[in-house]
Amino acid sequence: MKKTILASCLLLAVTTIKAQTFSTEKKQDSHGYTYEIVKNDKTGLRLYTLKNGLKVYLAQNTDEPRIQTYIPVKTGSNNDPSDNTGLAHYLEHMVFKGTSKIGTQNWEVEKKLIAQISDLYEQHKAETDPEKKKAIYKQIDEVSQEASKYSIANEYDKLISSLGAKGTNAHTNLYETVYKNNIPANELEKWMVVEKERFSELVLRLFHTELEAVYEEFNRSQDNDARLVSFELMSALFPETPYGQQTTIGKSEHLKNPSMVAIRNYFNTYYVPNNMAVILVGDLDFDKTIKMVDKYFGSFQYKELPMKKLVTEKPMTSIVSREVKSATAERLTMAWRTSGTGTKEALLADMTAEILSNAGEVGLIDLNINQKQLTLSASGFASTFNEYGYFGLNLNTKEGQTLEEGRDLLLTQIDKVKKGDFDEWMIQAIVNNRKLDVMKTYETADGLATSIYRNYTQSISWEKNLSEINELSKITKADIIKFANEFFKENYVIIYKRKGVNDKLVRVSNPKITPVQLNRDSQSEFYKSYAKLTSTDSAPVFVDFKSAIQTKKVKNTTISFVKNNTNAISNLYYIFNMGSDNNKKLSLAMGLLDYLGTDKLSAEEIKKEFYKIGVSYTVSAGNDMSYITLTGLEYNLPKGIVLLEDLLKNVKPDQDVYNTTVETILNTRANAKKRKESIASALVNYAKYGKDSRFRDILSEKELKEMDVAELTNMLKDLTNYEHQVFFYGTNFNTMVEALDRYHNLNANKAIPAPKVYLEPETSNKVYFANYDMVQTEMTRIAKGAKYNAAITGTVNVFNSYFGSGLSSIVFQEIRESKSLAYSARANYGLANDKNLNDYMQVAIGTQANKLPQAVDAINALLADMPKIEKQFNNAKESSLKQIASSRIIKTNIFFNQINLKKLGFDYDIRKDIFKDIQGLTLDSTTDFFNKEVKTKQYNTAIIGKKESLDFEALKKLGDIEEVSLEEIFNY
Repeated sequence: MKKTILASCLLLAVTTIKAQTFSTEKKQDSHGYTYEIVKNDKTGLRLYTLKNGLKVYLAQNTDEPRIQTYIPVKTGSNNDPSDNTGLAHYLEHMVFKGTSKIGTQNWEVEKKLIAQISDLYEQHKAETDPEKKKAIYKQIDEVSQEASKYSIANEYDKLISSLGAKGTNAHTNLYETVYKNNIPANELEKWMVVEKERFSELVLRLFHTELEAVYEEFNRSQDNDARLVSFELMSALFPETPYGQQTTIGKSEHLKNPSMVAIRNYFNTYYVPNNMAVILVGDLDFDKTIKMVDKYFGSFQYKELPMKKLVTEKPMTSIVSREVKSATAERLTMAWRTSGTGTKEALLADMTAEILSNAGEVGLIDLNINQKQLTLSASGFASTFNEYGYFGLNLNTKEGQTLEEGRDLLLTQIDKVKKGDFDEWMIQAIVNNRKLDVMKTYETADGLATSIYRNYTQSISWEKNLSEINELSKITKADIIKFANEFFKENYVIIYKRKGVNDKLVRVSNPKITPVQLNRDSQSEFYKSYAKLTSTDSAPVFVDFKSAIQTKKVKNTTISFVKNNTNAISNLYYIFNMGSDNNKKLSLAMGLLDYLGTDKLSAEEIKKEFYKIGVSYTVSAGNDMSYITLTGLEYNLPKGIVLLEDLLKNVKPDQDVYNTTVETILNTRANAKKRKESIASALVNYAKYGKDSRFRDILSEKELKEMDVAELTNMLKDLTNYEHQVFFYGTNFNTMVEALDRYHNLNANKAIPAPKVYLEPETSNKVYFANYDMVQTEMTRIAKGAKYNAAITGTVNVFNSYFGSGLSSIVFQEIRESKSLAYSARANYGLANDKNLNDYMQVAIGTQANKLPQAVDAINALLADMPKIEKQFNNAKESSLKQIASSRIIKTNIFFNQINLKKLGFDYDIRKDIFKDIQGLTLDSTTDFFNKEVKTKQYNTAIIGKKESLDFEALKKLGDIEEVSLEEIFNY
């Protein structure tokens, strides 16, 4: 729980995060480029506008020699043609397929075949006779097979990954499509060479296999409750506009009947420079970078955008109630429509949501519902889009509680806002919390870059974005009361997510797709020329933990310190080398702390006291380590220590609160057995560790109900008497040591209890199946490997990139690109995080149930024989080296990286060894690793899906099948 600053207690905080006045100024650099900056903007962001209308946002962050890149396009599913929904999202996928130069071996031949495929799709779309449609699709498949002889799958990703890029991806929503990469700073120009070519034209290559992958994504959305509720909510809130009538993923019938012509028209209409931006945040030189951007992107031609058809919604005048059914636990969502981003109404809705539910957990819903555990969870929030938005409320009911009762609980809190039944100091507290959140967000290159593209796509100027906090600070309690009384009427949408059978699921037959050719060994002429381009070398920098971490032994406790050179936010950690393995009840005790008070303060009052001083605390117990963390402005951390120590030492047992907590735990457990994601995770754990795992080794319902809460509070009171260490990330080490010496037990010397040891059983070709009503089937294969061996770390790094992760990996290409069997397919060799534990190899795929037999065969083939492609291997190797060379271990990661390395038996930054090992790595040695550690292993398999839809004969190829009950895998 984050905490902010109470107005009456601001003191130094007033001067530290005081309001700033922002105004836009124009400047000119040494090359004559004009740019805008905002006065008093600490990010130093520069906005350039090229002659063709392209917006270029540049900001510096020198934490590491890398640059976060985003290329946002101001268009999304709201601009989809009504008869081609899902088009913007599908186009996003196709932009990764290359151009007439990238991804082709012979464009002159390939383009004729692609044109033929396009014509066939138009015929397919127009045809209404099912049998004739099948015949046309067969032709599409045949011509696509021929066209694939001239294509090169995933060449874009090969180009980008060769730079040492990370996070290569894209997303589409209602009003934006955003392309992302994180690259080494010295590879910036080569990145521009690729992106300039990429966005210069659209080639719909390998179209029908990618379309089927998108349909698998559609299937995933059908199995996702949150999406189903969101679709129904938006449909009811926005009955007249694309906001509610067109989902980003699209309709099933449109995905099965696409138009390549419509997709090209969309690209040519909206992917124009005056509707796009280039955002670069990182280790860059402003003057050199803008000149470079202009060189590569300045040649794009300006093009008038179509006149936007203004479609408005009629005011809501009544309650719209709808239901969604699925196997998961019941919950509800309520929403009132608001005006769009940047409006006064949107700001008031945002502030009101914080009054109800905030990070400090002192809002009306927080204290009146969640703190009292009247339901499993509840919250308020505000979502804003371009023209519209909505104010939302969520609630997850307890067992035996009706959704209507949950609705009434939420409406009671709305009534309190209307009556002004909330503390006035909350408003200033919320404002100051926002200032701290902004400080944290802009601290990272990705945080700042994300904020920039979001403001760009919503047409919010950077000045207005920075000034929003000042506008929030002008809001008074009277404003909120007036807003609440005028806004909250019986004109909302309510979605009841009830437990039942979803009769709206779309199940389709498996189209007969001939696997397309991947041509892994081939390279386009563009790639060959590109490979000759040079960049300045980037030398790796490894951490010297001894100089980066200052330590001091005070009494019996070691205190470590890493200096924060970025901002005034600090972190203090109490770290215990014990967790649930040492004491199964520790996690329960720590979780209970949130609901208990002391002899002087109630739990609610304690939260408010933390909120006042701008400090948050968290407690967590892992398997072998536990943490208590304080975060906030550094000068208030000593006050946070006083509050925390008082809570730990004087926590007051309350059996009634504990009994309610037990009810919540049991409810949560019951709900986990209804969620596909929870069942899948538990099933994989069962396949990996069997019956005697820590996941199943839990406190029983009987143990929970019979426990005396005093046992748990005594555990909390005794916690800081155990041996532990302290880590401080901030600026003034000595001041913090003095505070700890005064308020914290630095004499702690109680021995840590011995942990329970959980064995890692051998995997032995067993198949564990759990029945669940869903469209897709999820399969994970897992094999126990050897004990941790540092000598193979470099090999594993490159192997994972080459074989199982990324768009150009062997598994992704074979499963998705060639055979179109899944949206998601990945393989990973996971190194143990402790020198005494074993590694594990894992392969996971989510696919339509009727494609499972082909998926089983495809994965078996890959695990039996790893394809050897020298060029692709060298690409993966080079990428790994460049990633290490351009990455830096910084801030709190310095300390926690050292802790993790100590578990592996090292006291130095082993990336130095890894880098050296990768330099000497060969495809033959990597193949030897595969043959020894992957190919020869026995795999257990976890499968979750609808029993009636599965081909169990196909599954027998994986081993002996055992259907397991939920009670078996969860142990309750």
